[in-house]
Amino acid sequence: MQRSCGILLSISSLPSPYGIGTLGKAAYQFIDFLAAAGQSWWQVLPVGPTSCGDSPYQSFSTFAGNPYFIDLDLLAEDGLLDYADIDAVNWGDADPSRTDYLALYENRLPLLEKAARRGWERDRTAVAAFVEENRDWLPDYTLFMALKRYFGMRPWTQWPDEGARLRRPDALEKYRDALAWDASVFAYVQFLFFRQWTALRDYAREWGVGLIGDIPIYVALDSADVWANPQCFALDENRLPREVAGVPPDYFTADGQLWGNPLYDWDAMRRDGYRWWVRRIGGAARLYDALRIDHFRGLESYWSVPAGETTAKNGHWNKGPGMDLVGALKAAYPDLFFIAEDLGYLTPAVRQLLSDSGFPGMKVLEFAFDAREPADYRPHTYPRHSVCYAGTHDNATLMQWKDEADPADIAMARLYLGLNQEEGFHWGVLRGGLGSVSGLFIAQMQDYLGLGADARMNTPGTLGGNWQWRLLPGQLKPELAEKLAALAKLYGRERTDRRGRTGEGGQERMDGSGRTDGRGRTDGSGQTESAVPRSPA
Repeated sequence: MQRSCGILLSISSLPSPYGIGTLGKAAYQFIDFLAAAGQSWWQVLPVGPTSCGDSPYQSFSTFAGNPYFIDLDLLAEDGLLDYADIDAVNWGDADPSRTDYLALYENRLPLLEKAARRGWERDRTAVAAFVEENRDWLPDYTLFMALKRYFGMRPWTQWPDEGARLRRPDALEKYRDALAWDASVFAYVQFLFFRQWTALRDYAREWGVGLIGDIPIYVALDSADVWANPQCFALDENRLPREVAGVPPDYFTADGQLWGNPLYDWDAMRRDGYRWWVRRIGGAARLYDALRIDHFRGLESYWSVPAGETTAKNGHWNKGPGMDLVGALKAAYPDLFFIAEDLGYLTPAVRQLLSDSGFPGMKVLEFAFDAREPADYRPHTYPRHSVCYAGTHDNATLMQWKDEADPADIAMARLYLGLNQEEGFHWGVLRGGLGSVSGLFIAQMQDYLGLGADARMNTPGTLGGNWQWRLLPGQLKPELAEKLAALAKLYGRERTDRRGRTGEGGQERMDGSGRTDGRGRTDGSGQTESAVPRSPA
């Protein structure tokens, strides 16, 4: 694993005038920033369409892209939308540092349907090719979403038509005809998402920046995945979960965590060579250069809770697929770089699975300085074949951690890292991670900005207020990129494969490339160009 560093930032956290970060101008500018800052990686959160609770870890599909991330400026530049329609919407931007998911839920799909009405005939051939290329998941997803829309967005387990709920052939045929246009809209929306994503990924590759994705181990019950593939999940005769996912009680949670996701029928999956999982990783490989597998320990053994329980206390451990699944995925995608999220209680069997897999595990600096524990998790113990994180999306920002953690732990961090007040607490911790032996170091953008509790992305076990933080326009300064590039070089993590492009070139583009905002306006350089960014000559 090449020694390198990167930044964790959700697509949703990019600045934009339309309520949430998108795959447009700000995403390209962030890649410019990463290139100028000497960073090799951009890690994002899952990019699937979000459902109840707005969590990217609870999606309507593990294959589909989030319609909210489709950039409206690019659609206007392409003639698919008018700015009068876009500007008529209140995107909830009274606070541009927060995402208003209600405004998005109410307004985004109607706009995208207008784009579909304009573009369907024009793009018919390209859309048909896209549908054919994704025939193993897209038709089920589009019909699923059309049915959800028809049934008032209720979960599929509550649809009043049993034929639709249980996928009886005559019912599916009836609804394919009756909801043909609705399904076409959802197909066109996915066509737009993947077209914009592919352009962005190509741009990142041009500048030597890899994309790290995040794949939740489980999928949501209310998803096209479960509805269309019931044979892959542990469901009863009514296609409801017999048992659900969670984690057992521990030092932090007396009741454990009841996630509620349906569990896999690993025996059934083993019999067909884990075909659904292989397809799932194949879908992710289209989007990313590397993939973090969330809750990796659940592949060795997983906590199973009887359906209907209100806590996770009464669950039990079941054996997972282990190397049987891991081997199938590695054989199918030998060039995909996997990261194992191996946090939590690790048994010898889990450690053996990690070792056998060959995947690097994770080390989180915020867990490294418990004054009551031995020093076997501090940075000097990290193996080279590991990924060190300052903190993840589920953790407090570094400055929040400093203010809220046990004072003895913070004192230990100061002592171990030799922190001083001159540069700032967060910079001392970040230097500790950059200087660690771990081959890859990742930090949240919030931590490089020294932000506090208001910038926390998610607090596990809570509802509301999560997944909302966003960058403000102009918050990423050239001086910050210069400092990050200097630190990457100092600690031997600077990008060495720049594919013919230099960090200095990225800096020039960040300062004023002439890229438009989609309305033909420039960013101040006096030049105009297409809203679809081109690779520099």
